[in-house]
Amino acid sequence: MTRTIVVTGTDTDVGKTVFAAALTGALGAHYWKPVQAGLADGSDAGSVARLGVDPAKVLPEAYRLATPCSPHRAAEIDGVTIDPARLALPAVEGPLVVEGAGGVLVPLTRTRSFADQAAAWGRPVVLVARTALGTINHSLLSIEALRARGVPLLGVAFIGDAVEDSEATIAAVGQVKRLGRLPWLADLNAETLAAAFAAHFDANDFRGEDFR
Repeated sequence: MTRTIVVTGTDTDVGKTVFAAALTGALGAHYWKPVQAGLADGSDAGSVARLGVDPAKVLPEAYRLATPCSPHRAAEIDGVTIDPARLALPAVEGPLVVEGAGGVLVPLTRTRSFADQAAAWGRPVVLVARTALGTINHSLLSIEALRARGVPLLGVAFIGDAVEDSEATIAAVGQVKRLGRLPWLADLNAETLAAAFAAHFDANDFRGEDFR
């Protein structure tokens, strides 16, 4: 079966797309954003392609919603019904990185959160978290929500300036692997992102026979 990693976050705009692009590039994986909400500023799929992912490995979204808000509401505004059957993982050769929308409990529909969808997929999840103030609470709540649904948690990837105590506290209290931290990049492009990922993460943490 395809080795799949699901990337989710503690909130919106925490850096999921940048991390997902870096991980996809490092693994030579395909990238898939099942639900894109908000198109005026471009799509996350377009962003990962600009950050070095081979456009041929960027899969089309199941849903492209115009309004930049929670997917459940964006779908309602657009007159679209999100059908979980259309969110089945695509079959590809090699690894697949799947990027969620918003945070762990963002609603995809009025009755289904992204955490519920991750549980249905049953694949390892990476939680992307800020290092800024408030991250301990947001991260631990997200970890609890995922574990309550039996979602396998690969670890936490931090984004931002180093905050050693917060990062260590989340790992210890949440009993979760600390995968690494992407620093802020003044010049964010394919080359600087790939170099930062290589310097701050071990790609072997994202490979393994249990990724299925």
